Amino acid sequence: MKQLLQWSVIIPVLSWILFFSGLVDNSSIFQILASVLLILSVMSAVHHSEIIAERVGEPYGTIILAISITVIEVSIIISLMISEGSEAASLARDTVYAATMLILNGIIGLCLLIGSLRHYEPNFSTNSVTIGLVSLVSIIVFTLVFPTFTESVHGSYYSMPQLIFASIACIVIYSSFLFAQTKGYRQYFLTGTADSEKTEPVEISNKVFAVSLVFLLVSLGIVVLLAKTLSPAIESIIISYHLPKSLVGVIIAMIILLPEAIAAIIAARKNRLQTSLNLALGSALASIGLTIPSVAVVCIIMDMPIILGLDIKSIVLLALSVFTVMLSLSKGKSNIVYGVVLLVNLFAFMFLMIYP
Repeated sequence: MKQLLQWSVIIPVLSWILFFSGLVDNSSIFQILASVLLILSVMSAVHHSEIIAERVGEPYGTIILAISITVIEVSIIISLMISEGSEAASLARDTVYAATMLILNGIIGLCLLIGSLRHYEPNFSTNSVTIGLVSLVSIIVFTLVFPTFTESVHGSYYSMPQLIFASIACIVIYSSFLFAQTKGYRQYFLTGTADSEKTEPVEISNKVFAVSLVFLLVSLGIVVLLAKTLSPAIESIIISYHLPKSLVGVIIAMIILLPEAIAAIIAARKNRLQTSLNLALGSALASIGLTIPSVAVVCIIMDMPIILGLDIKSIVLLALSVFTVMLSLSKGKSNIVYGVVLLVNLFAFMFLMIYP
């Protein structure tokens, strides 16, 4: 009973009650309250993910958090595509692109910067980073670049055989990455800390673990649902300032990625940059490798169009981001410059969206 009365349990429950009450749709006061509860639910998700990670060990803890968020993200994208039809043909592409740019430049950039400020040159495994980046580059090209240049269908579309091939390629690559992370090369992804940073492991009971697992999903679910509910209000504010509507998707992606971002930054502050990179690269891979095949299956079954290919400007920005991350993580040590450059790339992405 004491565990069920903790803030990390009460906050998500209150958020769900507010969501089902319907008050958020008609009152600016309740919209502000929903925004506060949304942020607190993010903190609750981070809290529960840390407990789960402590119990199952790395890298399983980061995998659970990454896949949990991705599954919820996929469900929201599919529901919006079904409800809006052809008007949402580019929704999956835009969401995946925004999430990838935020992860590569924002989350990794902040982790490298904060980790370097506190620990000068934090270390990480180049083997794990290479495995993640090789997998990520291939998935990005198959899903977001090739559709722009294929000739079977006019426009940024795949033909059905091409879409099936790309989906299978994503699943095969992501599955091999998970195998490497959990079985074949697990030692590459384990966190190494200095002796002064080591602490005694905390004993997590089965009951505490079960509660945290349930309320991780509860917290993540309400974060996504509140973000979706608040999106019309966000959109009206953006339009009132004459900003592009595409910023709504970026803001929602930022909210969805908050649990992973906070968990990664906390790990970087504790000189566990390896955990931060596990979270970031694993999330980017899951975001593309699970989202695109799932959406593709729905689009094939329901005969809905899906736009995947990016325009040239977006491809250049994405290539710059991937190339910068690859160079920044090539030596097994980080420094402040790498983090600053990645954050500048993120600001360029945002700036060119506002001023195309």
